[in-house]
Amino acid sequence: MQIAVSGGKGGTGKSTVAVNLAIALREYFDLALADLDVEAPNDHILLRVELQNEEPVHMFMPRFDYSKCTKCRKCAEVCEENAIITMKDGTPFLMPTLCSGCRACEIVCPVTGAILEGEKLMGHTYLTETPYGFPLVTGKLLEGEERAMPVVTAAKRRAKTLNKELLLVDTAAGTSNTVSKALEDSKLLIAVTEPTPLGLHDLTLILELAKLMGIEAWVVVNRADIGEKQRVKEIVERYNAEIVGEIPYSEAIIRSYVKGEPIVLTDSKEAGIFRNRAKKIANYLG
Repeated sequence: MQIAVSGGKGGTGKSTVAVNLAIALREYFDLALADLDVEAPNDHILLRVELQNEEPVHMFMPRFDYSKCTKCRKCAEVCEENAIITMKDGTPFLMPTLCSGCRACEIVCPVTGAILEGEKLMGHTYLTETPYGFPLVTGKLLEGEERAMPVVTAAKRRAKTLNKELLLVDTAAGTSNTVSKALEDSKLLIAVTEPTPLGLHDLTLILELAKLMGIEAWVVVNRADIGEKQRVKEIVERYNAEIVGEIPYSEAIIRSYVKGEPIVLTDSKEAGIFRNRAKKIANYLG
């Protein structure tokens, strides 16, 4: 089974919710946590662990054998990214930063061996044992790279190979194709939002995405006592979702975040919020 923690806007406390839910859910499931926010993964920071067991993630990148190339220009014509340009005589030239690794050029090339298998390092995945009884799989995009999809896909694949009873996925902010890839196969989406204008705007987007993907959505309102909570309720009702938790603005949570000590392990009232949500999730998943 897979569930996901997401939220349209960055900075809403998505990773805090994911990490604390993972710790609370270990009472009910043999689970793994996957941090698929590959441009800014921070679950390992909140869990106070060093990333381990690094594996590279490569993307296909064509290389040309000019001794076999007929200069037909088909590779350039089929490239939707315009990553391949041709000289006046038809000689192809690749602009690596534009290439998406789709292999269309390789498929359309009429000469066997004119386009060779090349690769580009895009990032890494990590498999880290945590002191809380579950593994953390992390994807991390290489600095300067723009295409996160290969790393998201590789990290999710690595997490699934663990064959755990439950996979909890922490996605990136927004509603990009990498977020939809992370959400894929989820039975439940927990959308973390805040009652601010931007938070409300992006909550609408993530609930719309959940609707399109056929995923049931629950909403957790963070910093629920500092904004327009009624508007959150209106949006949630519009999408037939459910508010399952309200987290107040809390100095205790801030202190736990800074210290890297999950709030759910304390005896604070905030800890009870996450324990109750974990119990509700366990009952829902059966």
